[in-house]
Amino acid sequence: MRKFTIPTWFTIGWLGFVLFLAIFGSLLPLKPWEYVYENSLGVVPFSKGHLLGTDTNGYDLLSSVVNGARLSLFISLTAVGVGGLIGASLGIASAYVRGKFDTVVVTLFNVALSVPNLVLALALVSVLATNIDVNNPVPTWRRIVVLTAALTIVIIPILGRIARAATLSWTNREFVVAARSMGMRDRNIIIRHIVPNVMPSLIAVGFLAIGVVIIAEAALSLLGVGVPDGASWGAMIARGRNDLEYSPHVLYVPLVFLALTVISTNHLGDVLRSGLDRRESKI
Repeated sequence: MRKFTIPTWFTIGWLGFVLFLAIFGSLLPLKPWEYVYENSLGVVPFSKGHLLGTDTNGYDLLSSVVNGARLSLFISLTAVGVGGLIGASLGIASAYVRGKFDTVVVTLFNVALSVPNLVLALALVSVLATNIDVNNPVPTWRRIVVLTAALTIVIIPILGRIARAATLSWTNREFVVAARSMGMRDRNIIIRHIVPNVMPSLIAVGFLAIGVVIIAEAALSLLGVGVPDGASWGAMIARGRNDLEYSPHVLYVPLVFLALTVISTNHLGDVLRSGLDRRESKI
């Protein structure tokens, strides 16, 4: 940590701030984000009673940003966590077992990666989170669950390939060969020797994946199949895109929060990746 640069400390501080908003935002002295200020439509930032202003519908942007942080981080962390767990399990098992199982898993990963991530997520959400009857809208909770599941499916092959590649580089190391020659069970070898050395790579790529999921969720919201009603940062951008000419801050406020969060996760992932490269060069 002593070698961290100022940008790295800034990214850590920003991610900590966003995480604080997501966890403790409900304790802040703010009204619910759905509350409409009928006498304060489209006020600019730093106005009295509205630090970040309001949109043209009367929603306070600070309350909306706090709620959006909670939902955007929930979707991204859940998708990356569950997708990483499933993908890492498949990748580690296929690289260690090899044979037909490895062939099948690699084929599935390649097929999934051949489809653009956004197109795959868009197809899944469009099929599973829409009703034929336009007068019967899909509940918000169902849209969030389907969106999270779709992004999880997108993440599985990405982190699975990373886990498989890392496992292949560690399975022939001297300590793994020695453990196998001493009669240690394969399960114990994977748990004690493979997983601890593969996890740093997954964590580093996981930070990059969080940024990818946040961008994908925002893109789906802009396409009209994401989180509805401005409940996330992407949904706030989708709701405020028509106010760019008269109230540009309605679009810029959630965009700044989203951009800084994605930049921070990408930078922190690069820092962890470079530290991991130095670690592996010494082993």
